[in-house]
Amino acid sequence: MGLLDRLRDLVRKPSAPSLTIDTPGVEIVVEAFDPAEADSSALARSPAWVAEAPAILRHHLKLPPEKVAEAASILAQDGWELREQAPDGEFALAHALRVQTLDALHCAQERSRMAGLAQRLGGDSLGWDALQPSGAST
Repeated sequence: MGLLDRLRDLVRKPSAPSLTIDTPGVEIVVEAFDPAEADSSALARSPAWVAEAPAILRHHLKLPPEKVAEAASILAQDGWELREQAPDGEFALAHALRVQTLDALHCAQERSRMAGLAQRLGGDSLGWDALQPSGAST
């Protein structure tokens, strides 16, 4: 490391703590559970959502219990974590979680992907919501 690199490190602002799916103090800033509503509309109607800040995108899935591990394995390939929530009759409710910056295109792509995965495994995708820290501006 050269002298200039060390000087740059000294002057850099401390970075804000990065958002993880386990960050405490996050709140739902947008939700989309109506399949007829476009993701762009869901984002546009949310005054709490900060477009430039990362968010925890959380898809709500209803899966056969014996398919949860398979779904988790498939989703992990793209950085998603699947967390089983509770039983719901013959199904298991689960959340697929990942931190990302939200935009309408990526939300729509992921909604479609989750619906396809859930259907292929004999389940259903119920919708999604996104969480950000209170007053997110990072």
